Formats: sequence, C-alpha cells, structure tokens
Amino acid sequence: MDKKEGIPSNEEIIEELTKDLKDSAIKCESDLQKESSSASCDKNSNAESCRIVDEESNEENNSKPPRNENDEIEARLKDRELELSDEDKEKLKKEAEELKKKGNDHFVASEFKEAIEIYTQAILTCPLAYPNDRAILYANRAAAKTKNNDENSAIEDCTKAIELNSTYFKAYLRRAQLYERTDKLDESLADYKKILEFDPAHSEANYAVRRLPPLIEQKNEKLKEEMLGKLKDLGNMILKPFGLSTENFKMEKDPNSGGYSVKFNQNPS
Repeated sequence: MDKKEGIPSNEEIIEELTKDLKDSAIKCESDLQKESSSASCDKNSNAESCRIVDEESNEENNSKPPRNENDEIEARLKDRELELSDEDKEKLKKEAEELKKKGNDHFVASEFKEAIEIYTQAILTCPLAYPNDRAILYANRAAAKTKNNDENSAIEDCTKAIELNSTYFKAYLRRAQLYERTDKLDESLADYKKILEFDPAHSEANYAVRRLPPLIEQKNEKLKEEMLGKLKDLGNMILKPFGLSTENFKMEKDPNSGGYSVKFNQNPS
C-alpha cells in the first residue's frame, strides 16, 4: 500500500468486498448460539422467561468490574482509616517502616518471595495518610516481584506507586523496563518520555526514545500482516462455496488516470 497516495491494499479491498458476507456469517453464528441457549431452558418455560434469565446473568457478569490485589488492599485500608487516630496512624507508620527494613534485608539476601511477603505486610500496615511511604513500599515490592519473574504483577505495583506519587522517578523507570520486557513497547516509550521530563539528560531514557520507535513500527507491521492474513482466510472461507478465493480479485492501476480498480479473474495464476 502506498501510504502517501492513500491507495488501499488488495487485502483491504477484499475485506470491503466480503464485509457483508462476514457480518452475515457472524449473525448466523450468533443466532445459532441464541437458539442453543433457548433450548437449554426448561421445556415448560416460555421464551420470555429464558430471555430474562439470560439478561440477568449478563447484567450480573458485567456489573462486576475486575479489581486487582492493590485495589482490594486500598479499599480495605480505607475502611480501617476511619477508626484511626493520629497517634494510631503514626504508630502504624513506624511498624511499616520496620517491616520495610526486614523486606529490604530479604531482598539483599536474594530471598525474593520472603521480601514480597514482608513488603505486603508493610503495605497492609502503613496508613493511607502517608501516600509517599506507601508508594515506596509498592515500588520495593515491584522490585522483588521482578526478581521473582512476576513482571505483570510488578507492573501493577509500579502503577500504584505512581498513582500515590506522580513524580516517583524510580517507579516510572522500573515500569518502563518492565513494559519492554513484556513487549508493551508503546507503554514503555511513554514512560521513558515521562522520565525525560524529570531528567532530560537521563542516558537510558534518551537511548530508549531513539531505540523503541523502529521496534514499535516493526511490531505494528507484523500485527497488521497477521490481521490481513486472518481476514484473507475468512474471505477464502466465505468465497469457497462459490468456487472462488481472494486470489480472484486483483487491484489494477490505470496508467492514464493513476486510479485503481478491482478486476475479477476467473482463473488466477
């Protein structure tokens, strides 16, 4: 595809040509699924009762947004916070600091599972009134989870640390590295750019903002090829009963006007 001229590729033309057929196939599959669901209802029940049961089931599933571990922790501590006096909060903060030191000792000793457990206890102990202290605890636990090869959970901890302290440089850097390790290159690039807002001379971030864009483009091209391949397979599946395939449709350029037209070829080479 010539991006400058905005000329569609063969696959895009095929997708447009088979769009209605694709929609029809999906609709048929959906209708079959609905019939199967209806048949599973009690034979003595009417269709309206079955429909209500299905809708209630869907509403129940959709009404519960997913919550990660950190959201649950914050929710529990929010309720506890209402009953704490200032003196209680200060006492709990000191307890959390002692737990953090123990967690650090485990981390230095390469006892990462134990470090994660202790950091978690510290997170559960430290009051919400001290967001910066809590941000450090989440970032420390993220470091331990990274060493324990739990990258996705470590990313969640870095994100929580950043929510608690939006200028937490180390959390941005750790998350940027984790994003790249998990092939989330766009997110990694965004974090490295944020790091440069804090420190324009940061060498790793400067290198990353030059290194990542070509990798992102390469990844996107690969994803596009995979998507077009799947669309082509779908088109071939739909056209097969008619004795046709996507190879029967080709783009041809008019040398005079420079425009393109779709040509049908009964016997493609």
